[in-house]
Amino acid sequence: MTLHPTVAEVTARLVERSAEGRAEYLRRIRAAAATGPARGRLACANLAHGFAAAEPEGKRALIGTVKPNVAIVSSYNDMLSAHQPYRDYPETLKKAVIRAGGIAQFAGGVPAMCDGVTQGRDGMQLSLYSREVIAMATAIALSHDMFDGALMLGVCDKITPGLLIGALSFGHLPTVFVPAGPMASGLPNSEKARVRQLYAEGKVGREDLLEAEAASYHSAGTCTFYGTANSNQLLMEVLGLHLPGSSFVNPGTPLRDALTKAAGRRVTELTLTARTPIGEIVDEMAIVNACVALLASGGSTNHTLHLVAIARAAGISLTWDDLSDLSKVVPLVSRMYPNGEADVNHFHAAGGIAFLVHTLLRAGLLHDDVQTVAGHGLWRYTEEPALRAADDASDLTWAEGPKRSLDLDVLRPADDPFTPDGGLQLLGGPLGRAVIKTSAVAPEHRLVTAPALVFDDQHDFLAAFDAGQLDGRDFVAVIRYQGPAANGMPELHKLTPALGVLQDRGQRVAIVTDGRMSGASGKVPAAIHVTPEAALGGALARVADGDLITIDASAGLLDLHVDHDSFGRRPITGRAPQGAEWAGTGRELFAAFRATVGSADTGASVFPGVSAPGQEVRVVESV
Repeated sequence: MTLHPTVAEVTARLVERSAEGRAEYLRRIRAAAATGPARGRLACANLAHGFAAAEPEGKRALIGTVKPNVAIVSSYNDMLSAHQPYRDYPETLKKAVIRAGGIAQFAGGVPAMCDGVTQGRDGMQLSLYSREVIAMATAIALSHDMFDGALMLGVCDKITPGLLIGALSFGHLPTVFVPAGPMASGLPNSEKARVRQLYAEGKVGREDLLEAEAASYHSAGTCTFYGTANSNQLLMEVLGLHLPGSSFVNPGTPLRDALTKAAGRRVTELTLTARTPIGEIVDEMAIVNACVALLASGGSTNHTLHLVAIARAAGISLTWDDLSDLSKVVPLVSRMYPNGEADVNHFHAAGGIAFLVHTLLRAGLLHDDVQTVAGHGLWRYTEEPALRAADDASDLTWAEGPKRSLDLDVLRPADDPFTPDGGLQLLGGPLGRAVIKTSAVAPEHRLVTAPALVFDDQHDFLAAFDAGQLDGRDFVAVIRYQGPAANGMPELHKLTPALGVLQDRGQRVAIVTDGRMSGASGKVPAAIHVTPEAALGGALARVADGDLITIDASAGLLDLHVDHDSFGRRPITGRAPQGAEWAGTGRELFAAFRATVGSADTGASVFPGVSAPGQEVRVVESV
C-alpha cells in the first residue's frame, strides 16, 4: 500500500532533523563493529578474569574467539510477577545459544521496580529515574566488551526502555529482547476499578479491596491491563526487537518456552552472520512505526517520554509535535482496559499484534522497509508462532496471521476503527505543553472549563477529598511540583479513583499536572507532563485557586483565562521538596538526577545527547 502522506512527511522531517546526530551515532557504532569484541585483544590476565567461572568447554571457546559470545542481561527478581518468570531463562538461553553454535554468559542484572507497588509512596519518586539506572546498569554489563551479541530480559514500565537505551549505547551488537508474557486473565479490570472507587467512597473496606486486587494480580506474568508494561511489549515487537508474535504468550506454556529458546538461536544466527545490529534496526522509520503502533493501540502516556528518550539514544530527534501530527491520522483500532473492557489476553486472542501490523500496513500507516531481528520487512510481524506438535517446544514454526479481527469489540481494522484519530493528544497554551490520553475519556468529558484547585502534593488532594471539600463543585485539580526536576515525576494514579467518583456524581473535573499518571490513565481528562514544570519556573507555579482553566482535548488547548500580563507579574508560590524533605527511601541518592534531568518533552533524561541539546546543570532549590 502507498505510505500515508502524513507518515511520510513526519518521517522525512525526522530524518532531516536528526541528520547530524544520527550520522554521528552510526559512525560510532560502525567503528565499534569494525574493531569487534575486545576479548581478542585482551591481555591474558584480563581475559582470564572474563572466563574464570566458565565451564572448560566455555573457556576453550572464549579463548579461541571463534564462537560468538552472547551477553544475557536480565531484570529478574522473584517479588514482582512480571519478572519472576525470568528465573530460569538464563540457563534455557545458554543451552539454546550453545546448540546454535555460540556461547553465552550472564553479563549482569538490572533493577526492576513496580509502579503498582510504589503508587502514592515515596519510592515512586525514584521510578522514572530508575530508567536511567537500568540503562547505565545495562551498559556496565556490556562494558567488559567480551560479547558479540546480547539478549535483553525485561518487561515493565521503566525496565524495557532502560534496557533499550543501554543496549543502544552498544548499538553495534545484534540484540534480541526476550519477553516473559502476561499472566492469565483474572478479575476483570473494570470490576477492579469499580471496587477501587467504592473503597474511595468508603462503601467497602480494605479486605474487599485487597480481595479484588489479589484476584486481578494473581500469578506470574505482567498485569493484564494495557498499561506501560504491555505497551512496552507491543512496541518492542513493532520495533522489530522481539521475535514475531512473542509478546503476549503466557508464561509457563510450551509455546513460551519454545519462543525463549528461539530467541537464543536467533541472536546466535545474527552474530554469526554479522547482520542487523540493534543500532541499525532502531532507525527513523522504526521509531515512526513505534509511534503509530502506540497511537493505534491506545498505549501508555509514559511512552511520550520513553520513545523520545529511546530515539535520542539512537541519534534521532523525535518530538511531541511528531506524535501529535501522527495522532491526527492514525486511527484507534484497539480497545483494552482502561480504554475498554478487554485485557491483553483478549487482544491477543482477537488477532493481536499480527492483525494490528497487518491492518496498519494495509492502510499505509507503517513502514514495511525496515530491518528486524526476524529479517527484512515488517510484514514478518503479521505472522504468528505455533507448535506443530502441541507439547514439543523444539517444533516451532511461524504461520500467516489473521487477516480479520476475531472480536470487533476489541480489535478493528484501520478502515473501520473505534475513532479516526489516535489515543494520545498534545495540548498547548499559556500553561505550557502537555499530553492527554483521550482513548478512555468519553467525548462529553473531553472539554472542561472550571476553576483551579491548587495542590503541591497529591496527598493534600486526597485529604481534601476525604474531608468532603471537593464535593458538589466543578474544578480542575492542579497538582504541581511533580515534574522530573522537582521530585522525579511520580505517577499520580492514586488520584484516579477519587476523581472518578466525583465525575460519576456529575461534577465536571479534570487534572493538570507536571507529573505523570499511570500507563493506565483512565476516564478523567488529565493534562499531564506539563512543561515547563513548576520547579523550573513554569506557569503552574503561578496558578492560584479560582483561576479559570480550560482543557480541550479536541482542540488541543490548555488555556488559562487570566490576563496574561498580570499573571506574568505574579510571584511564584509553592516549591519543590528541598534538602531533608527529599530524603529517605533512597531519594537523597538521586539529587544529582534532579539537578540535571531534562524536560518531559525531551524525554526526561539525564544523559547528554538524550536530553535537550545544550542542557545546563541547574539546582532546583534555587528556583
